[in-house]
Amino acid sequence: MTPGNTTGAEDVLDGHVPALPTRQRRGFTRRRDPVIALAIFLVVAAAIPLTWGSTAFARTESHPGAGSYPVLPPATDVPATLREVWRAPSPATWHPITVAPLPDEGGDVASTVLTGAGGEVDGRDPETGAVRWSYRRDLPLCGVSAAWKRAVAVYRTDGDLLPSSDPRSGGGCSEMTSLKSTSGEREDTRDLDAEVDTHLLYDGVDYLTTTGQKLLLTYRSDLVLTNQFGTVPAIVNPDKQPRTDCTYHSVLTSPGKIGVIERCQGDTADRLTVLRAAPADSDKPEELTSQLLDGGSARIVAMNDAMVAVVLPNPDTIVVYTTDGQRVGNYPVTLGASDLAGDPVGGNTLVSPATGTYLWFTGSRVVALGAADLCPQWTVEGALGPGVVYAGRVLVPVAGGLAVIDQADGSRTGTIPVDRGGYTGPVTVGAIGSVVLEQRGETLVALR
Repeated sequence: MTPGNTTGAEDVLDGHVPALPTRQRRGFTRRRDPVIALAIFLVVAAAIPLTWGSTAFARTESHPGAGSYPVLPPATDVPATLREVWRAPSPATWHPITVAPLPDEGGDVASTVLTGAGGEVDGRDPETGAVRWSYRRDLPLCGVSAAWKRAVAVYRTDGDLLPSSDPRSGGGCSEMTSLKSTSGEREDTRDLDAEVDTHLLYDGVDYLTTTGQKLLLTYRSDLVLTNQFGTVPAIVNPDKQPRTDCTYHSVLTSPGKIGVIERCQGDTADRLTVLRAAPADSDKPEELTSQLLDGGSARIVAMNDAMVAVVLPNPDTIVVYTTDGQRVGNYPVTLGASDLAGDPVGGNTLVSPATGTYLWFTGSRVVALGAADLCPQWTVEGALGPGVVYAGRVLVPVAGGLAVIDQADGSRTGTIPVDRGGYTGPVTVGAIGSVVLEQRGETLVALR
């Protein structure tokens, strides 16, 4: 064999004939190569927007606020007149949502009004309605609330590929986001299993609860789930829920606690249950009390740290229990003929805090309940919604204006006329600085 020969005798005897050396290919050497490359490019290019569009980030449009905004001082006197200064669509709120720290409170917080429509949450200047920041997703909003001095938005999704047997197969309020109330910057996000008509109930300190007819969910400030109560979808650890054959018809919260009226199969009356907002095990509820009431069509109308007030019909009576189930009060009350018909929207009774009282809107009047003992104090008839404290008085929405109520005895000292332009439905009110806010159906209106 001569040097440089690439085929040896050993290779032939072994039955292998090495391939002859070939010229290295560079670029496209066959007509079909550019066609194949173009096809691959088109497939990849088509896949990129589909993948990108499926992410939450791609479906988000955020316009954070820039600069600092003031903390408005509280009003010092009640005006003789109020006129509309701005309005905005806000079907995602069921009452005015504000973030208003104390005047001497530090931190990254300013006086802000929150509105929600379509898939967009806006942080607005209370005095002008100007949008300071916005956060939008291509999903419809279930609700907007304020908790922990932040904005909290819950979005609705469809059931994706879940089987029809899953309670979420038709979709639900499944994505929660918290936003800085001053800038609108996103802080925390969480997937959840809340129902479509959920309301967001903040206990004023630590926990936010989503209402529902079959499931209540509670979250702490980092949006970590602390409690789930009811029919849990795709349950991993069975036998931890005390009852799964109940529906929930009235829900309220107080710091660290949740009160709910249940109607359960096999029970002869409505059931009052009080839960810890943060039990040791988030999927195993801890009941402080659960007891049958004296009849049906009950509603929770107020809660404090130690007690819960329930109204029962026929005859209309407010019954007060301690949160561990002891009955401590029984008070007759006069209500409108249809005040207890059906259930409150979202399972949430309309109650607002005042100085030393809770203001419960029955549907036809406001009943003030003492903050310490939940005993009825006074009543304002002809109300359109619960009241709000403003310059030391309570403003209660009534036909044609806002009734000015003395907090001590409930006496009516005057009425501020308000032109609602023919709107005659329910009105919930709020106040921030010297601005009065009215939620009229799906519209938020600012008065000054």
